[in-house]
Amino acid sequence: MSETIKVMQSHVSVRKYLAEPIPKEHLLEILKSGQGAATSHFVQAYSIIHVTDKEKKDKIAELAKNSHISNASDFFIFCADLKRLEVAGRKHGIVIEHDNLENFMVAIIDTALIAQNVITAAESLGYGGCYIGGVRNNPDPISKLVGLPDKVFPIFGLCLGVPAERNEVKPRLPLDAILHKNQYNTEKYESLLDEYDQTMNTYYQQRSTNNKQTNWTESMAHFMENKRRVHMREFVESKGFHLE
Repeated sequence: MSETIKVMQSHVSVRKYLAEPIPKEHLLEILKSGQGAATSHFVQAYSIIHVTDKEKKDKIAELAKNSHISNASDFFIFCADLKRLEVAGRKHGIVIEHDNLENFMVAIIDTALIAQNVITAAESLGYGGCYIGGVRNNPDPISKLVGLPDKVFPIFGLCLGVPAERNEVKPRLPLDAILHKNQYNTEKYESLLDEYDQTMNTYYQQRSTNNKQTNWTESMAHFMENKRRVHMREFVESKGFHLE
């Protein structure tokens, strides 16, 4: 396998970091590598806020309900961004059409793609990180804290740093569970998920920390049982996205 494939297949979430900072030159290359990600029609509908102010990091950690933010040497907020495109349109006397579902999805997808490149680049240099969906717990005060204007909203955060410890790689679903040939096949799920539940039950019992007696379908069923972060609709509308 190539080194890139090895890095991608060994990804784990790193939540504990050494006090050692990431050198500026490494951070710049990591972020430039992120920009190499694919982007729909080259719109590049994203922005990244690098939060270096300690007080702001601590406040975001409180709002996101995630202490890892304070402990990471570097913390970033990945934002879907159509504001820059508004400025581009204005240069040519054009009012851009931002408020529709397709452009909303494009901005989210673009943001996710650059973030995946960033973590892969960071891990290739020996660093570790963890995405923080918790920024969506309180997106409005977090947005105000870092000055996000209309047409820009946070999707998730990313902690990066020198790992103090690494967890074992979680076994992913078998490839057959996610890969369908020519047409979607629901009939294979019963047997494949039974096998995967056994794999995950063994993993949860034998991993080095946070051992528990459960499996994938049970934990996912409970996770998906209730609606989550229902405040997000009102928040994105406040940012100018009514998704007409």
